[in-house]
Amino acid sequence: MELMPLMVDAHADIAYNMLRYGRDYARSISETRALESGSFTVKDNGDSLISWQEYQRGRIAVIFSTLFAPPIRFRTQEADKIVYKNFDEAHELYSDQLDVYHRMQDSMPDKFRILASKRDLELHLDHWNSSTPEATHPVGMVILMEGAEAIRALSELEMWHERGIRLIGPAWVGTRYCGGWKEPGPLTDDGRKLLSAMADFNFTLDLSHMDERAAVEALDTYEGPIVGTHANCAALMQNPNTNRHFTDRIIEGIIERDGVVGIVPFNTYLKVGWLRDKGSRREEVPLDAVVNHIDHVCQLAGDSLHAGIGSDFDGGFGLQSVPPEIDTIADLQKLVSLLKARGYSAADAANILGGNWISRLKRDLP
Repeated sequence: MELMPLMVDAHADIAYNMLRYGRDYARSISETRALESGSFTVKDNGDSLISWQEYQRGRIAVIFSTLFAPPIRFRTQEADKIVYKNFDEAHELYSDQLDVYHRMQDSMPDKFRILASKRDLELHLDHWNSSTPEATHPVGMVILMEGAEAIRALSELEMWHERGIRLIGPAWVGTRYCGGWKEPGPLTDDGRKLLSAMADFNFTLDLSHMDERAAVEALDTYEGPIVGTHANCAALMQNPNTNRHFTDRIIEGIIERDGVVGIVPFNTYLKVGWLRDKGSRREEVPLDAVVNHIDHVCQLAGDSLHAGIGSDFDGGFGLQSVPPEIDTIADLQKLVSLLKARGYSAADAANILGGNWISRLKRDLP
């Protein structure tokens, strides 16, 4: 039987979910769903799509594990403590989440490990590629800071780098660095200074959530690597009333910088106007809609070397909000047959599911 390609998921809010909802990603997904049935967690975030066992089943070797917290103006529950009202609080919340990843590595080295260098990645991939298909493996975690308000001063970049951060997205919503989702605007002077300082450490810049004006300037000026970990194609989402998707101008800029765009298998980002309705409308957005966005990136690039996956699973949505072919993240392997039906080769599919992200990590990690 042909071995499934290795996958990379370029966006996973693991620590946020662990701290906010008490999710244990070492548990099986069936156990998590049973424990959370009828709970606030499911009402707020949907049924979980990820677990260590599902990473194994889907051959998901690497995830970009995020540090994330919303500002207090976007708090959805009065009791929610994972929000910040100033930069010091953002710093503390992000540091706590980074501690979670280090504890996961220390307490479950057979299940999770932080990948902070080319050497880490090389040894990790050797583990996945050299053992039998039945063997289990640690999931490699590349740490991504989503929203940069935890960086109180540029002098802290060295500390964040030493602790394992390798990608930084300046925005979620608008920040003091730039406009973002729901809060548009250009790069600020602080944002330009941040990018200049980030380049000194060769942090990868994540354009996801950045407003187009900020992203365009960043593409022109940032000297380090640039990617979009989790964003879909605005050209396929007519009149979406959001600045969350990438225009062709941004996608082409990422391609020109030899970056990758991670496509999100989230119904709202695949069909304009889709709303979660107790799961009854899941069938309206087939998994092939994800391939439409992958294909759009590939057509703009003229090859299969700049598209990837950034699932954002459990990042504010769950089972009720994804195409019906997906029960867990392992089912993203079904994209292989859909890509082949569009004329993509097995090598192309392997690039898209994980090879492209792995190539950039081999290039960009220290």
